[in-house]
Amino acid sequence: MAEGITHTIGRRKEAVCRLYIRAGSGKWDVNGRTLGDYFPRPTLVSAIQQPFTATDTLGRYDVKAKLEGGGQSGQAGALRLAVSRALVQMDETHRRKLRDLGLMTRDARAVERKKPGRPKARKRFQFSKR
Repeated sequence: MAEGITHTIGRRKEAVCRLYIRAGSGKWDVNGRTLGDYFPRPTLVSAIQQPFTATDTLGRYDVKAKLEGGGQSGQAGALRLAVSRALVQMDETHRRKLRDLGLMTRDARAVERKKPGRPKARKRFQFSKR
Protein backbone atom coordinates (compact mmCIF):
# COMPACT_ATOMS: atom_id res chain seq x y z
CA MET A 1 0.00 0.00 0.00
CA ALA A 2 1.26 3.47 -0.84
CA GLU A 3 2.39 5.75 1.95
CA GLY A 4 -0.37 7.77 3.66
CA ILE A 5 -3.27 5.78 2.17
CA THR A 6 -5.69 3.96 4.47
CA HIS A 7 -7.83 1.07 3.21
CA THR A 8 -11.07 -0.03 4.90
CA ILE A 9 -14.16 -2.09 4.09
CA GLY A 10 -17.79 -1.35 4.94
CA ARG A 11 -20.86 -3.54 4.48
CA ARG A 12 -24.63 -3.03 4.69
CA LYS A 13 -27.35 -5.40 3.44
CA GLU A 14 -25.83 -6.88 0.25
CA ALA A 15 -23.57 -3.89 -0.48
CA VAL A 16 -19.79 -3.92 -0.02
CA CYS A 17 -17.57 -0.82 -0.09
CA ARG A 18 -13.77 -0.85 -0.44
CA LEU A 19 -12.47 2.57 0.54
CA TYR A 20 -9.09 4.24 0.06
CA ILE A 21 -8.56 7.53 1.89
CA ARG A 22 -5.62 9.95 2.03
CA ALA A 23 -4.99 13.49 3.19
CA GLY A 24 -6.05 15.92 0.49
CA SER A 25 -8.57 18.56 -0.55
CA GLY A 26 -11.86 16.67 -0.15
CA LYS A 27 -12.24 15.06 -3.59
CA TRP A 28 -14.62 12.09 -3.90
CA ASP A 29 -14.28 9.27 -6.45
CA VAL A 30 -17.12 6.75 -6.14
CA ASN A 31 -16.89 4.12 -8.90
CA GLY A 32 -15.29 6.73 -11.17
CA ARG A 33 -17.90 9.43 -10.45
CA THR A 34 -18.27 12.23 -7.92
CA LEU A 35 -20.30 11.70 -4.75
CA GLY A 36 -23.19 13.89 -5.95
CA ASP A 37 -23.33 12.12 -9.32
CA TYR A 38 -23.34 8.62 -7.84
CA PHE A 39 -25.83 9.41 -5.05
CA PRO A 40 -28.41 11.90 -6.42
CA ARG A 41 -30.45 11.98 -3.16
CA PRO A 42 -29.12 14.72 -0.84
CA THR A 43 -30.17 12.73 2.25
CA LEU A 44 -27.81 9.92 1.27
CA VAL A 45 -24.96 12.37 0.62
CA SER A 46 -25.40 13.99 4.02
CA ALA A 47 -25.55 10.56 5.70
CA ILE A 48 -22.31 9.53 3.98
CA GLN A 49 -20.58 12.75 5.04
CA GLN A 50 -21.80 12.43 8.65
CA PRO A 51 -18.52 10.91 9.97
CA PHE A 52 -16.57 13.84 8.48
CA THR A 53 -18.93 16.48 9.91
CA ALA A 54 -18.95 14.77 13.33
CA THR A 55 -15.15 14.87 13.52
CA ASP A 56 -14.74 18.31 11.83
CA THR A 57 -12.64 16.79 9.02
CA LEU A 58 -14.90 17.59 6.05
CA GLY A 59 -12.71 18.58 3.09
CA ARG A 60 -9.43 17.32 4.58
CA TYR A 61 -9.30 13.90 2.90
CA ASP A 62 -9.52 12.56 -0.64
CA VAL A 63 -11.77 9.50 -0.84
CA LYS A 64 -11.78 6.78 -3.48
CA ALA A 65 -14.47 4.10 -3.12
CA LYS A 66 -15.41 0.95 -5.02
CA LEU A 67 -19.02 -0.07 -4.37
CA GLU A 68 -20.56 -3.41 -5.32
CA GLY A 69 -23.94 -5.07 -4.75
CA GLY A 70 -27.11 -3.88 -3.11
CA GLY A 71 -29.06 -0.72 -3.85
CA GLN A 72 -28.53 2.98 -3.21
CA SER A 73 -29.40 2.91 0.48
CA GLY A 74 -27.27 -0.16 1.21
CA GLN A 75 -24.31 1.23 -0.69
CA ALA A 76 -24.60 4.55 1.16
CA GLY A 77 -24.61 2.73 4.50
CA ALA A 78 -21.60 0.64 3.50
CA LEU A 79 -19.71 3.76 2.41
CA ARG A 80 -20.54 5.57 5.67
CA LEU A 81 -19.23 2.66 7.76
CA ALA A 82 -16.04 2.46 5.67
CA VAL A 83 -15.45 6.22 6.09
CA SER A 84 -15.94 5.95 9.86
CA ARG A 85 -13.48 3.06 10.11
CA ALA A 86 -10.95 4.92 7.98
CA LEU A 87 -11.14 8.05 10.14
CA VAL A 88 -10.50 5.95 13.25
CA GLN A 89 -7.50 4.30 11.56
CA MET A 90 -6.11 7.72 10.67
CA ASP A 91 -6.72 9.24 14.13
CA GLU A 92 -7.72 7.07 17.11
CA THR A 93 -9.15 10.07 19.00
CA HIS A 94 -12.20 10.06 16.66
CA ARG A 95 -13.34 6.62 17.89
CA ARG A 96 -15.27 7.86 20.97
CA LYS A 97 -17.25 10.49 19.04
CA LEU A 98 -18.11 8.16 16.14
CA ARG A 99 -19.03 5.33 18.52
CA ASP A 100 -21.39 7.61 20.48
CA LEU A 101 -23.18 8.56 17.24
CA GLY A 102 -23.50 4.87 16.26
CA LEU A 103 -21.33 5.22 13.17
CA MET A 104 -18.88 2.43 14.09
CA THR A 105 -21.52 -0.30 14.31
CA ARG A 106 -22.28 -2.46 11.29
CA ASP A 107 -26.03 -2.44 10.60
CA ALA A 108 -26.84 -6.16 10.54
CA ARG A 109 -30.42 -5.77 9.32
CA ALA A 110 -31.05 -7.65 6.10
CA VAL A 111 -34.01 -9.02 4.15
CA GLU A 112 -35.79 -11.84 5.98
CA ARG A 113 -35.96 -15.11 4.09
CA LYS A 114 -39.18 -16.37 2.50
CA LYS A 115 -40.93 -19.11 4.49
CA PRO A 116 -42.53 -22.22 2.93
CA GLY A 117 -46.31 -22.11 2.54
CA ARG A 118 -46.34 -18.31 2.46
CA PRO A 119 -46.08 -15.81 -0.40
CA LYS A 120 -43.39 -13.74 1.39
CA ALA A 121 -41.51 -13.87 4.69
CA ARG A 122 -44.50 -13.03 6.92
CA LYS A 123 -47.42 -12.42 4.58
CA ARG A 124 -50.03 -15.18 4.48
CA PHE A 125 -52.36 -16.29 1.72
CA GLN A 126 -55.94 -15.08 2.09
CA PHE A 127 -57.89 -17.15 4.60
CA SER A 128 -61.27 -18.52 3.50
CA LYS A 129 -63.59 -19.89 6.16
CA ARG A 130 -65.77 -21.72 3.61
